[in-house]
Order: sequence, then C-alpha cells, then structure tokens
Amino acid sequence: MQWWSVRSELSRTRVSDPFPHVIATHRTPLFRPLLRLDERLQRNKVVNLRLAAERLDGLVLGPGQRLSFWGLVGKPTRRRGFVDGLVLNGGRLEAGVGGGLCQMTNLLFWMTLHTPLEVVERWRHGYDVFPDAGRTVPFGSGATCAWPVLDLQIVNPTSASFRLSLDVGETHLAGEWTATRPSQVHYAIEERAHRITHDGPGTFVRRNELWRLESDEASAVTTERFLVANEALLMYEPFLPGAGESCAAAGSVEQVRRPDAIDGFSGAAEPEPAQDERGASGGRTDGLTQD
Repeated sequence: MQWWSVRSELSRTRVSDPFPHVIATHRTPLFRPLLRLDERLQRNKVVNLRLAAERLDGLVLGPGQRLSFWGLVGKPTRRRGFVDGLVLNGGRLEAGVGGGLCQMTNLLFWMTLHTPLEVVERWRHGYDVFPDAGRTVPFGSGATCAWPVLDLQIVNPTSASFRLSLDVGETHLAGEWTATRPSQVHYAIEERAHRITHDGPGTFVRRNELWRLESDEASAVTTERFLVANEALLMYEPFLPGAGESCAAAGSVEQVRRPDAIDGFSGAAEPEPAQDERGASGGRTDGLTQD
C-alpha cells in the first residue's frame, strides 16, 4: 500500500477545462466478442469504469505531484455502487466486484508513456489472456490493478502542470493528457526481443521488452530508453491466428507535436522495472483488457 505512505504527495485538485496543449490521447473499445464469457460482466465493467472516471476526470498534476489510481478511486465495494465484472484469479476467469478496472489502468499507463510524466509504480499482467487479433499496441503495454496493493502511480517531474481527461462513452473509453506548456520531445514506443517459449508440458511463456524513442525537436537528437521487460503465461494455444504476433508499430496513441515547443521542457520519464502481479498479495487481479 505505497499510496497510503505517500498520500501527502497525492494530487486531489480537479479543473473542468482541459489545458491548452494536448500531449497524448488514447482510446480503447468497451466491448469485445469473448466466447464462453457472460456478456453481462462486460456491461458491468462499464458501470465500474464510469465510477472510477468520476474520481479521476479533470485531475491536475502540478510539478512534483503524484497520481495514485487506488488513492483516488478508493476501494471498489457494492456499497459504493461497484458491480461484478471479469477478474483474473490465479489464471481463472471469474466474476468479482469492481472487475474490469484494469482497462483504465491499461489506458493510463500506455498514454502516460507518451508524455514527460514518470510512471513510478506499475504491475504487469502475469497472464496473457487472449490472442492478438485486433490488438493495436504491443504485448505488455498495460498495467494490472488489484485493491489495495497493485496500484498505478504517476509523478510529474516537470515544471508544467498536466490535466487528465477520462470519458466512458457508449462504445469506447477515451483518455487525454493536456498541459500548460507544449512538450518539445516526441515519444514513440518500440517492442523488442519478442518471443514465445515452450517452458514445459502445456506451458508457454511470452516475453518482450518495451523501449522508448525520445526525439528532441530543439536538438534533433533521439535517445533510447529501456522501459520494462514483460513475461506472462499464455492462456491460449500459441499458434492460433493472431497469437504471438509482434505489434511494434504502436500507432494507436496520438502524441500531438507543437511547433511552438519551449526549450527545457523534456522531463523524460523512466518507469521503474515491471513487477509481477503474482508476487504481491496473491489476490485477484484485473487482467482482462486487450487493446
């Protein structure tokens, strides 16, 4: 429960209007055709996402401030209106209160990688649940969550302020980071060392690395930064159509480049190494969203 120990750093300021400079945007579909799974749980997921968005939409991260997903959303309980959605428990799909919230932490993590903000706590998914058909970002681009220990935390190391926008529409979850100043750095995520290994009878493990290319518009210099190494047990046959395909292009995030960039606003983020969700509390994790 790191978020509790750093609660004095957490931002709780919210404003209604976006800041003038769009830094990154992303959106993901709310519904997917999932065989043998109760469609009601996907509809319930939307209820849970809307409750979480009410706590996060409009949040302002000033210089040095921190966003904690659980610190702001709080415990998902029936009393607070959360309902049963899909959760992953030890590799098994089942219903659980608040299920589906990892779609929001997935979106926040991926979108934030395209900004100067710094991800300081992220837990990777320990299971790769579905094949890649329709996936638009690389494997391992998400962040799981489980109350109260598997959190997503983001810090603003820059001198600008950022505002988070989240909208749960009829068909998509959409997010946007805007800032008081434009970024002079353009970020692109690249997948490397992607492989699937047969680690034992019926056991296939998928691995990759995510790297970030940071292109400074002022100096025309591009630097590479290692972000995370991912490892997950496959829950499907690895040679199904769409399984195991690399998705290095990662073009679904739009980072808006502005010609009036201000020198000195780079604030390059370098997230901490990924942590395996199975090594924490052993509780249920929310690992069921594929971009």
